[in-house]
Amino acid sequence: MPKLYFASDHAGFALKQALIEEVRALGYDVVDMGARALDPDDDYPDFITPCAERVAGEPGAFGIILGGSGQGEAMCANRVKGARAAVFYGPMRVTEALDVEGGRSEDGFDLVRLARRHNDANLLSIGARFVSGAQALEAVRLFLATPFSDAPRHARRLAKF
Repeated sequence: MPKLYFASDHAGFALKQALIEEVRALGYDVVDMGARALDPDDDYPDFITPCAERVAGEPGAFGIILGGSGQGEAMCANRVKGARAAVFYGPMRVTEALDVEGGRSEDGFDLVRLARRHNDANLLSIGARFVSGAQALEAVRLFLATPFSDAPRHARRLAKF
């Protein structure tokens, strides 16, 4: 199984702790990059940047980063060369036909699947204020279980990064 790095600020701290326990139970090699304690004055770049650097520097590694919305965390991670963070802030239904390899789901987690299949995302940024623990865990499970499609069009696009 791939190495899995976690990082969060105060807004994602409790959810990060819960997810770490769950994925360790699934057998993943987990590294907690912080925050190590709940501090309402901490700054997410202090934890997210080192996490993204580790993920980008280890082929096959993944990262789960958490914050209030997940947006700032993804922006921070995506500044690291080789990091490709996608934001998940809850299940949503696609309102029009969607051409997804393997078909369109009805569970609202297509965003997570597409981030892996089409963009080979290696970090999942979760908006802790927008999801339940069960939704976050399902997103992480799907993220880790979904392979990159390696379709020529997607590989070509990634090569342009």
